[in-house]
Amino acid sequence: MEVQIDSGRCQGHGRCYDIAPGVFGEDVEGYGNVPGDGTVPTGNEREARLAVASCPERAITLIEGA
Repeated sequence: MEVQIDSGRCQGHGRCYDIAPGVFGEDVEGYGNVPGDGTVPTGNEREARLAVASCPERAITLIEGA
């Protein structure tokens, strides 16, 4: 499973990194980012899905089976 954030849609609400800090990070301006290659660490799949569902701008893409 992988995640990607569309930086053009992200408005910096921070829900992704609040919900799933093991999957998402934040930049110096408070916008969400995906450290590394976007692979969701084992055991963080549920939190990643919750973060995707909680993003008000729908800026996060979840790629199953990656």
